[in-house]
Amino acid sequence: MTGVDDEKAVLWEFLTYQRGVVHDIVAGLSDDALRTVVLPSGWSPLGMVEHLGHAERHWFQDIFTGESAPLPWPEDDAPPLTTPRPPEVVFDFYRAQCRISDEIIAAAPLTAAPVGRHHDEPLAAQTTDLRRIMLHLIEETARHAGHLDTARELIDGRTGLGPR
Repeated sequence: MTGVDDEKAVLWEFLTYQRGVVHDIVAGLSDDALRTVVLPSGWSPLGMVEHLGHAERHWFQDIFTGESAPLPWPEDDAPPLTTPRPPEVVFDFYRAQCRISDEIIAAAPLTAAPVGRHHDEPLAAQTTDLRRIMLHLIEETARHAGHLDTARELIDGRTGLGPR
């Protein structure tokens, strides 16, 4: 590997790492704890994990490839960043969306332009190729892992979860 291939491998490594951090932070929480809202904005850890699944789906499928399979549930069936689904359904959804994202990443060069365009113009201007979409997902996943880390500390006092 050289140049762009090295860069793609590094970006993919960081994205994969952040996804793992999300799983590590919420590992071992009970169903009740996963649904616990601890911040005034009203989101639950389980809702945040589902949100991250939607983010993977949106950016790599809807925006990059221009197509995604219909969701197995109505899109607006819960308040933002909450979910009525059982934890195993949410975690399976997140893992499945990450697998699909990985297949898309593997098949496309970093310089490939997305088929779709995000409705928010600043985000659309920043996500003009696969490289930038990967960077956006690394940032989004890391930011929400930080949110989950805070929620976990407020729920049961545990800190420092994950590899670092």
